[in-house]
Amino acid sequence: MPFIFIRSSLCAALAQCLLCVGLNAWAQTDKKAAPAAKPAMTVTVTQVQTQNLSQRLSANGSVTAWQEASVGAELGGLRLTEVRVNVGDQVSAGQVLAVFANDNLVAELNQSKAALNEAKAVAAEARANAERARALQPSGVISAQQFNKDVTAEATAQARVESAQANLAVHELRMKQTLVRAPDSGVISSRSASVGAVVSLGTELFRLVRGNRLEWRAELVSAELFRIKPGQKVRISGPSGSEVIAQVRAVSPVVDVQNRSGMVYVDLPASANSVLKPGMFVRGEFEFGSTPALLVPQQAVVVRDGFQQVFLVGSDQRVTLHKVSVGRRQGDMQEITSGLPADAKVVVRGAGFLTAGDLVKVVP
Repeated sequence: MPFIFIRSSLCAALAQCLLCVGLNAWAQTDKKAAPAAKPAMTVTVTQVQTQNLSQRLSANGSVTAWQEASVGAELGGLRLTEVRVNVGDQVSAGQVLAVFANDNLVAELNQSKAALNEAKAVAAEARANAERARALQPSGVISAQQFNKDVTAEATAQARVESAQANLAVHELRMKQTLVRAPDSGVISSRSASVGAVVSLGTELFRLVRGNRLEWRAELVSAELFRIKPGQKVRISGPSGSEVIAQVRAVSPVVDVQNRSGMVYVDLPASANSVLKPGMFVRGEFEFGSTPALLVPQQAVVVRDGFQQVFLVGSDQRVTLHKVSVGRRQGDMQEITSGLPADAKVVVRGAGFLTAGDLVKVVP
């Protein structure tokens, strides 16, 4: 009986050893059958940044002359003999821009001078006769009728002198008007005058940008118009990408009834003349100071199902998709106004190719 008991115990132990070996072999086979999961993509992440971001209001508008003077012909029927300036020329106040032929006016001027001299001679004779009559009148040598005649002749002759002087002044003025002068300093913006042309009275010959000053006229809706104040700084972007810092001069006191918008007049500095030209349509931004903002790279924001969203990396290296609200932009950074904690780790490179739940490998 003892022999039989020992044999049974050995058999049980041997069976248990065989069972353990089988279980280990099965475990090793199962591990080979189910390999570890691989990352779907290698990505970079960044921490959400907090910075002071300037508050700006964007608007579009045209660059125009601050004031544009129209220089026209003050005489009619005369021929242009000289045109001394062209478009783009800088001129000063009083500078001669064009010259009209004045042959007829010279003759008329000389005639007026001769008529004045004649009137002065007649007036001198009439004055002498009137003085003699005044001297003789108390003695009764001349009649009252003759006295009145001599005094009246003196007054008439003096009036003719004054008329001749006025006529001479008119012809001298017409002579001056044969020289077309600039009413103010500035730059010639257009020219229609040509040598040999016979122009009529009031015909425009040149246009002049007064003081070479330009302004930007921005159109804003009524809700935004009241945020703008005179003296406010404006950052205007030129077509070449260069920026000009300007200042609000005035805000329109009325709003257009058709589109409910008003005009903002912005003075451009003299340095803007090399960047901006009248007639350009450019974009500008009104600045309202700065406020703290959460920023992420623009590349991190993806559009899914019509919403702005970002991918966050969890501790298990899997990504989750979060819907966010975006605000202002500064360079390649995008403001996040809601939907994102301040300590979040946001996927940057590769965000556009991920789906929620993907396993990723994060690299610096």
